[in-house]
Amino acid sequence: MATHGDHPELPDEVEAMLDEDVSTLFLKAGCLPRAKRGHIGQIKLIEVEGQSEWENLAMERLQSDLESLVEANQDRPDCFREINRIGCMVLQLGDLRITCASPPFSDAREITIVRPVVKLSLDQYDLDPRLIERLSDHQRGVFISGRPGSGKTTLAQAVAEYLDSEMGQMVKTMEAPRDLQLAARITQYAPLEGDLEKTSEIIFLVRPDFVIFDEVRRARDFEIFSDVRLAGVGLLGVTHANSALEAIQRLIGKVELGLVPQVLDTILHVEHGKIVQVLELRMVVKPPTGMQDDLSRPVIEVVRFPSGKVSHEMFAFGSEISVVPVDGVGGTKSPILRFARHGLCNAVRDMLHMRCEVDLVSTTQASIYVPDRMVGAAVGPQGSMVKDMEEELGLNLQIKPMSEMPRSLSKTMEQDGDAGFDIQEMRSRQSRAWETHKGGKRKKGKGRRK
Repeated sequence: MATHGDHPELPDEVEAMLDEDVSTLFLKAGCLPRAKRGHIGQIKLIEVEGQSEWENLAMERLQSDLESLVEANQDRPDCFREINRIGCMVLQLGDLRITCASPPFSDAREITIVRPVVKLSLDQYDLDPRLIERLSDHQRGVFISGRPGSGKTTLAQAVAEYLDSEMGQMVKTMEAPRDLQLAARITQYAPLEGDLEKTSEIIFLVRPDFVIFDEVRRARDFEIFSDVRLAGVGLLGVTHANSALEAIQRLIGKVELGLVPQVLDTILHVEHGKIVQVLELRMVVKPPTGMQDDLSRPVIEVVRFPSGKVSHEMFAFGSEISVVPVDGVGGTKSPILRFARHGLCNAVRDMLHMRCEVDLVSTTQASIYVPDRMVGAAVGPQGSMVKDMEEELGLNLQIKPMSEMPRSLSKTMEQDGDAGFDIQEMRSRQSRAWETHKGGKRKKGKGRRK
């Protein structure tokens, strides 16, 4: 496919603005041209010097010239229309990805030209040999995460070419749009009939050892990632996330919790073109950290590589899935109790169908505070409601009136950001309960005077 730095010559006025360190050029009718300049991690957006505002007719003429370039270079496999829709067209011209937008899709004509400013080999990342060994194993599911422009795609290209040239593996890609710069023998697939799921069906027929899935964004993309991985194909996905942990959390809910470690076992987080964090996932059966042995359950450990230190645990708590830090968190209660309270509170509200707050006293006991008049309903006939909840949650529960909820607990809830807790409402309830109590005494007194 495309070769770094190689593309058909553009119109002179555009080619002059594509200096060596320009990664993106922005042209818009009625605006001065702007460009992103610099290397990964040091990119700045500036106005292009010596340029005037582009007129609408000039923008229309430029788009027509770019389309003509695609037609004139049909002999090149790296020149084609990637997307052609009303108001939007995406062209690939060598190593350039050109997006043309026009009304009614955009408010004015706009042309954005994107190109990579650097191409690296895996050797240039100076990786731990153990990490290279993990990446070479086609039985793994890998995420490369990072913010836009952090160097995710550059790393994915380096891994793909290493697997192809050094490991002798058959590598294919799934991209929308196709803009990875790879060796010609690595086939790059676009969405078949606009659907990546159909592309994944073809992927199985060509028997690759490893697939690069560029830009895993939407919920359906994560489901397709899961399907391909569970079919036994080695898979590397590129996704946007602020941290490696957030990349894992994006997968939760799209895939059953027990399948997460089989779908994804390695996450590489990239910032400024460098790998700054590597996490592993592994499944164990044990009580979550801070809980007693009788609460054992499947737990997914998030492990730092290469130290092997567990940083987070993921597990089902009632109907909620908790992602809990196991180190580095302060507080009077253990992190597991502070975090699990939110999940427990949601589970109890679903069971009781009423307003309530929860204090997770220990790993085996919790207090549930309900409106004073609803204590009986929460307990249930002969304590049946409480017994059912205790069996499902595996905790000893005490039902208490909300008027008895300690102020220290209300402050903890405010600090934890409990969206369902309103301290003013609680105080109002307490006030009403006090007034009702006083009212009862007055009636008694009147009765005695008679």
